[in-house]
Amino acid sequence: MSTVRVAFQSKVATSPEELWDWSTSVRGVDAEMAPVLKLDFPKGMTHIPRDGSGLGKPLGKCKFLLFGILPVDLSRLTFVEVEPGRRFVEQSPLLSMKSWRHERTIAPGPDGTEVVDRLEFTPRFAPKMVTWFISKFFQHRHDVLRRVFRERRATARPQVAHPA
Repeated sequence: MSTVRVAFQSKVATSPEELWDWSTSVRGVDAEMAPVLKLDFPKGMTHIPRDGSGLGKPLGKCKFLLFGILPVDLSRLTFVEVEPGRRFVEQSPLLSMKSWRHERTIAPGPDGTEVVDRLEFTPRFAPKMVTWFISKFFQHRHDVLRRVFRERRATARPQVAHPA
């Protein structure tokens, strides 16, 4: 199976600090994912480790619930890189993926803050369907960001790359 790479970029009318707080909070992640998916975070967790502590170690097992009800995947939520206020990389083992990597970067811009999500994954099955779903899902997440932060401009740049 091929490794898929997709990227999504938005400019939102808020400060990098506010967007970092949102992006690293369970509340923000829940809001971005709803109502499509709900991630059942470890009990008591309110933020991902924003200071880089615990890198490379699973924070716990998390279920993905379709529409908040139907279990569709299981993750051992793992962050491998954190640059506080600027960037994180989540590289979690998932039942549905041979590999999964999600990088979010946040940078100041002229009209607010730019947020970019870069994904690299290898589905275990139905790669075209999984790529379609992941692309639509992250477009939805950026739609939520734009709505929440009243974004002025946005672009979504899906890219599919296959190994040579």
